[in-house]
Amino acid sequence: MSPILHTLVVGALSFVALIAIIRLSGKRTLSKWNAFDFVVTIALGSTLSTALISTDVSLMQSLVAFVLIVALQFVITFSSVRSRRIKNLVKSQPTLLLEAGRFRTETMRRERVVEAEIRAAIRENGIADVETVQAVVLETDGTFSVIAEAGTSHSALIGVAR
Repeated sequence: MSPILHTLVVGALSFVALIAIIRLSGKRTLSKWNAFDFVVTIALGSTLSTALISTDVSLMQSLVAFVLIVALQFVITFSSVRSRRIKNLVKSQPTLLLEAGRFRTETMRRERVVEAEIRAAIRENGIADVETVQAVVLETDGTFSVIAEAGTSHSALIGVAR
């Protein structure tokens, strides 16, 4: 088979197979990215790229690689739900960047976040005064959560690194 024909046939079949495998694997595979999800996505993309371009890799090898990556992702996420040690290896912990209207500068420095990013997140939530914000949390996927009102229990902050 010519290299161009190989790319067309194996590429199209690999692409369709990858979509089917991801859909079958469940919503967790398509979740917001943390470092682990990023690695899985890059691995899948790299495998698809190799399937598209390399005539040395068969369609079956590509399919096995897709299934292997998704299966490993499933095993690791399944295990992380049941084991705190594995969870801590795979996922980072949310981090408190602003508390009771005060920036936590040392934490911000460690997480490489500047005040302007936090202020932008606060504005995106329709809040004009930083001082009225109870908390801003850097989530494990890199997004900011803004908690506008001070409650009595602060239960939304359970599990957030201070």
